[in-house]
Amino acid sequence: MRDRNDVTAGREVPEQRRILAVLVFSQILSGAGLAAGITVGALLAEEMLGSTGLAGVPSALFTAGAALGALGIGQICRRYGRRPGLALGYAVGALGSLGVVVAAAVGSAVLLFLALLVYGAGTSTGLMARYAGADLASPERRGRAVSTVLFATTLGAVVGPNLVTLTGEVAHSWGIPRLAGPFLLAVAAFGAAAVALASLLRPDPLRLAEKLAAAQEAVAAGSPAEDAADRTEPRLNRREVVIGTSVMVLTQLVMIAIMTMTPVHMQAHGHGTQAAGLVIALHVGAMFLPSPLTGLLVDRLGRRWIAGASGLTLAVAGLLAALAPPHSVPALATALVLLGIGWNFGLISGTAIVTDALPPARRASAQGLVDVGIALAGAAGGMSSGLVVVAGGYSTLALAGGVLALAVVPVVAWSVRRPAHTDTAPASSHAEPEPK
Repeated sequence: MRDRNDVTAGREVPEQRRILAVLVFSQILSGAGLAAGITVGALLAEEMLGSTGLAGVPSALFTAGAALGALGIGQICRRYGRRPGLALGYAVGALGSLGVVVAAAVGSAVLLFLALLVYGAGTSTGLMARYAGADLASPERRGRAVSTVLFATTLGAVVGPNLVTLTGEVAHSWGIPRLAGPFLLAVAAFGAAAVALASLLRPDPLRLAEKLAAAQEAVAAGSPAEDAADRTEPRLNRREVVIGTSVMVLTQLVMIAIMTMTPVHMQAHGHGTQAAGLVIALHVGAMFLPSPLTGLLVDRLGRRWIAGASGLTLAVAGLLAALAPPHSVPALATALVLLGIGWNFGLISGTAIVTDALPPARRASAQGLVDVGIALAGAAGGMSSGLVVVAGGYSTLALAGGVLALAVVPVVAWSVRRPAHTDTAPASSHAEPEPK
């Protein structure tokens, strides 16, 4: 039995450490699979379709697939728990990766497009795992819990792009186009993550969080008012959900648009796949490597301050990418690193805002819908990026993305000025700390 004070004080349960350890392990495995589409998806489409204008299609397809995956995974998690939802998502991602390899081997663009949609389920699972890390975290450590899961993705995500040449040679030796090589790695990476989660993610973090919340409500119902005020789980706060979602949607749209066309831009100016892989590896590292520090800042300084910083950082990244000499790998790498950092700020702060605003019983389905919006924003960014580059060039795309990122700042300012409102009950007592 758990102590009554543990329930009412919202202390972090001992199971949280095991849950985070399993999630970290699975994220390390899946990171390489996530990097495959980012690194060579656009190049593979350009090679198979013979058109730069359509090079953004793969990004749009696997982010659209991520939207469908997020919706399905969210519903499965709501009904059956995080373990079956996440494990199934990675298994479907492995199947999609295999489909991409087969499509490249037989030269079928139709199969490639279908497989990229299915592959997107794996990429959505990698992001949705962050919610599992936050299920049992106390509000004061929620940012750090989310950041721990994201940070674990760094190893595979950084190593993956640097294996483009090696996996390409393996694919070539099997009679498969070299650019399909990273998707061979994705098959193994997503498959291993699915097995790890299915066998090791026990107890299920969402199910345990729901039980603890129910116990907390029961204790509060029979306690004096001053004890009930100590409850740490919130009622549904729709406005906060909208704010957190808006931050993540805007940062995803800008990041995907600029990132998708960078390898194409580099190849058009004489850079090989190794140089493009290095820049993308640095970018993906910046997306996840700062996570521990970002999580600490989110918990200590406040969600909104870091959300605002994400918009400013992305704006600077877009400006640098627009001004970077196309033959300068260091300049492009610097811009892409800042792009990754800005995305990291937005995702972690936005996730914490959304999770703070949702009671456990409503988290999985609502979080799935939030990630549908994020994925659709990525699809829009990926689809439009190639068309913008054809019409106005890479610099136009980067500059437009930087300007759009600044929209995060008024969204955050609006959230600070307007008082919070919750459905059916006052907001919980874990107010966001003021910066010191």
